[in-house]
Amino acid sequence: MNPPNALASSGTTASPPAGKSVDAANVDNVITAGAATIKSVYVYEVPIRIWHWTNALAIVVLAITGYLIGSPPPSVTGEASDHFIMGYIRFAHFVAGYVMAIGLIGRTYWAFAGNYYARELYWVPLFQLAYWKDVLSMMKWYAFISPRPAIFIGHNPLARFSMFFTFLVPSCFMMLTGFAMYAEGEQPGSFYEAMFGWVIPLLGQSQDVHTWHHFGMYGILCFVILHIYAGVREEIMGRTSMLSTMISGHRTFKD
Repeated sequence: MNPPNALASSGTTASPPAGKSVDAANVDNVITAGAATIKSVYVYEVPIRIWHWTNALAIVVLAITGYLIGSPPPSVTGEASDHFIMGYIRFAHFVAGYVMAIGLIGRTYWAFAGNYYARELYWVPLFQLAYWKDVLSMMKWYAFISPRPAIFIGHNPLARFSMFFTFLVPSCFMMLTGFAMYAEGEQPGSFYEAMFGWVIPLLGQSQDVHTWHHFGMYGILCFVILHIYAGVREEIMGRTSMLSTMISGHRTFKD
């Protein structure tokens, strides 16, 4: 299925003609008549935007609490029964993990129920030569070699590759290893052990899973840093909106 490419008029911007006297009552009509048309396409539907920001919050909570679980804060004095610091940290980590997992299930459902752009996260046209030409073009743009990027309504080809291989795949890995460690506390015979108990033997032993899960957190954080950088950079220097698109859902074209 080919992506839609029709652009809809969404607004105008201009100023009164220089050196001309304009009646205050008709100034809006004069400005509107001489303004350039701003075009936009409705790309990201409401469920996609809700998932995006909820998932972003979950990742922040998971990263902070995960770091504190791996590098616990100093012990407090007094009776252990009077304090529940690590308990609260672990609880927040587990809740955020559930939010991320359930959100990804909902996001997968919307890939089938939503529009064309809702499916871009789940596949990359690796065997299309035109795709790799577009990837090379975007790499030149991000390297400040190309003066202007091409226009893409959804994710640009390089972002699409990044979203799949440095976000979706690592996120699935983090959820599998996370629930595998959670299953250890639920004991053999539990639902979690039946669903995720195979992960630990596959990766070696419990400590190996902890280590890979810890490394995975830093991998996700590297993606987040680059994701934010690319979004801000495109919003300022690119030919289309980026950050505002994930709020309104509309991709606005600047030229």
